[in-house]
Amino acid sequence: MASTPEYLAHVLDLLGRVDGVTHRAMMGEYLLYARGTLFGLFGGVYDDRFLLKETPASSAALTAQCSPYPGAKPMRLVDVEDRDALADLVERVRAEL
Repeated sequence: MASTPEYLAHVLDLLGRVDGVTHRAMMGEYLLYARGTLFGLFGGVYDDRFLLKETPASSAALTAQCSPYPGAKPMRLVDVEDRDALADLVERVRAEL
């Protein structure tokens, strides 16, 4: 199931405090970038989900893992609604990539 534009808008709103966030549509899903660095993917074949790449920072902050599609490496499911905490997390993940 492809992710909806409404969910993309929600995620972009949550990421409003992260500098230089852009997105790119890819096969019904969206890749997320911060100042040119790919840091996350949200969506998947199952449902709208906001996922971050697996890094020490994302592993420490987020407990749930999901696979964006069968056979893919697990990623961390973002369940943070605090925009400041999310901006900090994205910057730490981005620095680890």
